[in-house]
Amino acid sequence: MSNDDPLDDLLDELDAHGDLETAEQVLSIRTEKRRYGKPVTIVEGFDLPQSELKSVASDLKSSLGTGGTVDEGRIELQGDHRDSVPDLLRERGFDVEA
Repeated sequence: MSNDDPLDDLLDELDAHGDLETAEQVLSIRTEKRRYGKPVTIVEGFDLPQSELKSVASDLKSSLGTGGTVDEGRIELQGDHRDSVPDLLRERGFDVEA
């Protein structure tokens, strides 16, 4: 039976690729000042296993050319990357708060 709803087709396609889980997550991005006034970009709201979260963090760090870590279910990146991170996460299928 053919389904004429484009949204259902998209959801089926995302689910087939394992990306449905990431599409349902809404992430928030903020910065904090740390020691010596250095900014840290924090990405929160993930509902992923630790291994996948580390993989996303590694991708972000490589794309941005910066250091960072995974701590308590969130990604912390050295520097202020609020302008770049939302686009990078959307490319990977995440929904980012405006």
